[in-house]
Amino acid sequence: MTRLIVHVDMDAFYASIEVRDRPELTEEPVAVIATARKGAVMTANYVARKYGVRSAMPVHFALRRCPGLVLIPQRMEVYRAVSVRIHEVFARYTDVIEPLALDEAYLDVTREGRTLADAEEKAHLIQADILAETGLTCSAGVAENKFLAKLASGMHKPAGLTVIRPGEVDALLAALPVEEFHGVGPVIAGKLRAGGIGTGAELRARSLPDLQALLGGGKLAPRLYDLARGVDERPVEAHREAQSIGVEHTFDEDRTTRGALLAELPVVTAEVAARLSKRGYVGRTVVLKLRYEDWTPVTRRRTVDRHLGEAGEIAEVAASLLTPDLLAGQGVRLLGVSVINLVRRGEAEARGGAPLRFPPPT
Repeated sequence: MTRLIVHVDMDAFYASIEVRDRPELTEEPVAVIATARKGAVMTANYVARKYGVRSAMPVHFALRRCPGLVLIPQRMEVYRAVSVRIHEVFARYTDVIEPLALDEAYLDVTREGRTLADAEEKAHLIQADILAETGLTCSAGVAENKFLAKLASGMHKPAGLTVIRPGEVDALLAALPVEEFHGVGPVIAGKLRAGGIGTGAELRARSLPDLQALLGGGKLAPRLYDLARGVDERPVEAHREAQSIGVEHTFDEDRTTRGALLAELPVVTAEVAARLSKRGYVGRTVVLKLRYEDWTPVTRRRTVDRHLGEAGEIAEVAASLLTPDLLAGQGVRLLGVSVINLVRRGEAEARGGAPLRFPPPT
């Protein structure tokens, strides 16, 4: 049976809430940040994005690009309350909902419709309900699988609704840069481009053995082989719980000192904290990951006796793992931080917390 998938993504969610609540900022460039004038941008409105301001960008750099940028400290309790209302809207149209974040979800409406036109109508209704009840816009994508639906939702932001029909898939994917395929980050994109693959058409032209030789023997090569043909069998997983939330930054030039890596930690951990907040999680274990200049990986982890969600706390634990001996005289090409042992924020708050104590890393 043909599946009908809707992907809904709120438009500049945090910043849009702030502008909604302060209408005098409607024409101003606005960025939401974790703490006043420190750390990184959590999200920026579309006025600010015209200046090149982006999520995870250091605040001082964002101000260089946009000197008139209005910085607003985050109000997570407000964002979470709005998210509850948005997910209540989703539930009116289907009970098969896979939340990806406070502001984003997949909806499987196969049982509620027979055609893409039926799914498109439901997406219109969802957009209208969200606008009427929250004053916020969202973008939606409709397709027969998750990969295509998510791709569609990003094609005409803000407030767009895009349907990708079966007859449109081949031409659309042929022109798609490899960076936009699900699961392709900077490192994998670099490998693909080094192998002469820069578009979906070039990806599709390679055999599965060719991709496995280029990318290794894991699941990625078969997955990209399918995605290049518009195939994605992943179901919408209702109420899926995250196992790990993290961020990796690959450097253009190797970092060769502990001080240089410590300077990068606030940016990385601010993005980790933003992702945790968006998805409503906190966690007790921080994992630090490095890749040396020869791409050899090394990880260290530390479990503490309270749940972590704030960027500063995560950075403190990550810094304790970044011991001088870890560099071993080598340059570092990649720095990653993730949080595991996750629980929902409300559950953690009910348990209470204790001062941070650091057992030895493992």
